[in-house]
Amino acid sequence: MRNFEDDPTLEDLLTSDQLQRLNRMLSTLCRNPVEIGSDRKADALALEFNLETVGWLSGGSSEQERLAAADLVSFLMMFIAKYRLAANLHHDTTEASYAELQKQNEALKASEARYRVLSDQLQDKVDEQVTVIKQAQMDLYESARLRSVGQLAAGVAHEINNPIGFISSNLKVADEYVNDLRELVPDSDQNRELLDDFDDLIRESSDGARRIASIVSDLKTFSSIDQADYTLCDVNELLASAVHLLQTDYGQDLEILEKPGELPKISGHPSRLSQTFYNLLDNAAQALKGQEQDAGAEGRAGRILAKTSVDSDGIRVVIQDNGCGIPEALREQVFDAFYTSRPVGSGTGLGLTVARDTVRAHRGTIQIESREGTGTRVTLLLPVS
Repeated sequence: MRNFEDDPTLEDLLTSDQLQRLNRMLSTLCRNPVEIGSDRKADALALEFNLETVGWLSGGSSEQERLAAADLVSFLMMFIAKYRLAANLHHDTTEASYAELQKQNEALKASEARYRVLSDQLQDKVDEQVTVIKQAQMDLYESARLRSVGQLAAGVAHEINNPIGFISSNLKVADEYVNDLRELVPDSDQNRELLDDFDDLIRESSDGARRIASIVSDLKTFSSIDQADYTLCDVNELLASAVHLLQTDYGQDLEILEKPGELPKISGHPSRLSQTFYNLLDNAAQALKGQEQDAGAEGRAGRILAKTSVDSDGIRVVIQDNGCGIPEALREQVFDAFYTSRPVGSGTGLGLTVARDTVRAHRGTIQIESREGTGTRVTLLLPVS
């Protein structure tokens, strides 16, 4: 029986063992065998529960004992029924609570899984932001470092620029004086030797002065990288000008293969872009010299490729040589200011630094691929918009 509305049978209230035990106890009390069952016998009395007959009691030594035994059994069945109902109610409540706990447990598991996913996503976002912050800190540090170096370079360039102008001008006048002296002094071996030596001294001093002026020019370009003076630029024209200037410096024997593509004009600083292209071409020419020295007279012919193209990422400028290449151990330092692998006095160490900062100022990128003994390819990517 599950609730009070059910009509229980004798088997619902008493198990077989309980019924046999009850028969034995009643038989002892009544001094004659007493039997409780579902079948009605001749002297049987009804056993009632909730006004319903659930069984029959027979036997005993008298009618009075059967009545007392039947009342006792009905009385016991009422408490047995209450116990069963309470037990069933407790069982149903426990099962309902267990089912509710199971449901809540599943909900907690689903919630835990959802929050774990959210936690992982949040951690990814935090890691991404930390990376961005670290990169921003590195950029700020690099910017501050370059700004300090730029201020130093600007000061040095300013202090050197005026005296080097005087020296260059005086050397030019001195060269003219030497030519005048050749016509005034008597023509003798000793005088010619002295004048030739004087002429060599003036030429070497003039070369040194031009080199210093070139360094000052690089320093001025390096220190003025943040100035805003932009206009529409034709990258092909600027690159062609740099190629011609390089061939003027190195001679027409320097083979430069130009492959200009059809390019849109971009907003930029023409002199800085020209300086950048010249620096990269100059590095390529120096790499070819290094390759010739390493390979000797029988080495392969040196060649520089200057190529431009445009795609969805912007204008791509490639300057490639088949020179000596950059050793792997030096590649991380090539952009450092004042770092140079050339012999002392032949380079300022600012060429690639100026190139990188110029490209950054134009919101572009620069990439260097190099293999020692094979060559170097520098790729500039300049956005169109």
